[in-house]
Amino acid sequence: MEREAIDVTAAEASMEKDVINRQQPHWEVVFEKACSRFGDEPSYPARKAAAIFEKEGKRKILELGSGQGRDTCFFASKGFHVHALDYTESGLKALKEKLQSTGLSDSIVPLKHDVRKPLPFENDTFDACYSHMLYCMALTTDELEFLSHEVKRVLKPGGLNIYTARSTRDAQCGTGTHRGEDMYEIVGGFIVHFFSEEIVRHLADEYESLEVEEFEEGELPRKLYLVTMRK
Repeated sequence: MEREAIDVTAAEASMEKDVINRQQPHWEVVFEKACSRFGDEPSYPARKAAAIFEKEGKRKILELGSGQGRDTCFFASKGFHVHALDYTESGLKALKEKLQSTGLSDSIVPLKHDVRKPLPFENDTFDACYSHMLYCMALTTDELEFLSHEVKRVLKPGGLNIYTARSTRDAQCGTGTHRGEDMYEIVGGFIVHFFSEEIVRHLADEYESLEVEEFEEGELPRKLYLVTMRK
């Protein structure tokens, strides 16, 4: 019976992993259907991050999960140089089309990359890293630990890692289909990893400092953490 239970658990874990891996083609379709899925105005976290970067003289920025580029273009318009990473072809295509119309091509380098793999940069490359709701996608805690370590590796000493993630206080947390840990597949087929205060603190273990702000966004409204960590 014990061996049978282990086999069942392993099978369930494999099944959940397959479901999680299908998020990439799901996002491809989402971005193909709407050229500005989240609008064109910069998000609140991007505006706040830009103010911090400006104040501290952070000019070379790494953005993870850039999507269709609403925050990317905002950073570039403020004079920052941005390497924008996303794992969808359709998202990067939309970003490149925006670059042609805005004249910001010289300030943005779009790259296709899956953050579950090592970041394609040398140590101490960037002044800061920014990501809006990338951390709370379908990433396990192990994958998030790896990502936070990789971000720290490519940041210069004193560099900032600013990210947002949906909170376990969010109204959609616990709804839909459970996909392991605090991950739930909610309306629309999106898997969200909802963050507790504990995981926020845990991912900051390698960093020198941590600041956390709670804010709301969207119609639900979504409840999020805005996390700032310094190398």
